[in-house]
Amino acid sequence: MAVEPVEAPPRRTPVGVAWTPLAVAAAALAALIALVAGRTADPVAAIVAAAMVLAVGVGLSLWVRDRPQASAEPLSARPAGGALSGALVASYAVLEALEDPVLVVSGEEPDDIAGRRLIYANAAARELFRTSREAGPLVTAVRDPKVLDTVDEALFGGVSGEASYAAGGVQDRVWKARARPLKGVGGQRLALLTLRDETELRRSERTRADFLANASHELRTPLASLTGFIETLRGHARDDVVARDRFLAIMHDQADRMARLIDDLLSLSRIELNAHRRPDTPVDLVPIVRQVADGLQTLARDRGVTVHIDAANAIRVPGDRDELVRVFENLVENALKYGAAGKRVDIGFSEGESPEGEQEARISVRDYGPGIAPEHVPRLTERFYRVDVRESRAQGGTGLGLALVKHILNRHHGRLLIESMPGAGATFTIYLPLAVGVTTEKTA
Repeated sequence: MAVEPVEAPPRRTPVGVAWTPLAVAAAALAALIALVAGRTADPVAAIVAAAMVLAVGVGLSLWVRDRPQASAEPLSARPAGGALSGALVASYAVLEALEDPVLVVSGEEPDDIAGRRLIYANAAARELFRTSREAGPLVTAVRDPKVLDTVDEALFGGVSGEASYAAGGVQDRVWKARARPLKGVGGQRLALLTLRDETELRRSERTRADFLANASHELRTPLASLTGFIETLRGHARDDVVARDRFLAIMHDQADRMARLIDDLLSLSRIELNAHRRPDTPVDLVPIVRQVADGLQTLARDRGVTVHIDAANAIRVPGDRDELVRVFENLVENALKYGAAGKRVDIGFSEGESPEGEQEARISVRDYGPGIAPEHVPRLTERFYRVDVRESRAQGGTGLGLALVKHILNRHHGRLLIESMPGAGATFTIYLPLAVGVTTEKTA
């Protein structure tokens, strides 16, 4: 904000208005004294007394007229120390309303660190630095050397600059600090310091970088395996039939792994692209779950697991059928692979009321396997997060299944609750808003 403060003179009463109420009262008193004293034996003394009263009254009137008047603004509407005025005072309300912290700093000598005075801080800055409106050294609020150097460049070099500022505490926050010089009055050096919260931006950048690194690693491993086996088959194992068949089987598995990973990456990208568009087509969840369970019967037989579905009524929600199929495929497949020790998977349906008071569907997928340690549960929906990396890869997992589930549910305005204890299995419960105006029907 480019602002040029202008020194505002003290307010006075209009020039030439000497006959204030005080002067009028003094003149009336003088006339009364002259009238009363004129009836006495010494009329000269009466005239002198009246003149003295009139002179005192006019003098007091002129003093009151010329005395600087206090500002009509309340104290809470003036900057700290009264050091700012003019245009900056006029923009005070705007600065107070800004969500970004804004500070105005004055400086005297370049070598005097204590001379950097914080003479104004808006509401956001006071909350951030836990400081009051009163003027004080800048270092009591900001101690970061890079930010202080940037302020010095604006104060004494007349150069705008910026620096990153990391504020510690319960939640680490990253700020972009920008300092710009302001034109002061009578050689006064002023700088405007603004802070922009970039915590979420930095977190997003870090997440994106981690995602790319993890994706590259997951693709590089099977690719390296394929390259190695191809070189072996082209070399000394060219005529070895047994080795060739074994290597080709491994190569096939690695190619399938790469295909699943690429498919999950594309699905995640497509879901994020449409995250702002909530599906509105009524979809019955019961047939979707039955279709998923039927499609995984081969895996269930191989693992010796029985899948039990408890559903008596049709449950319709606004949704994208293909995406909801993907959700239940991931959950049921995980239950079959990682909860196989329990030899049973239960899928239940119910309806209830959300915390916002809306009717919602609840679908739970429970296994009776080894369960999940509590420290892992909050991170299960992170991309590429695995409780056991080796086991996940052995089962053909990509590390993106539950991340896909979370993003699909977010698009459907739903949520996922994970409950598990070691040795007691795990329950994944999906909450989805029910379709409005759709009658619940009995299913076959």
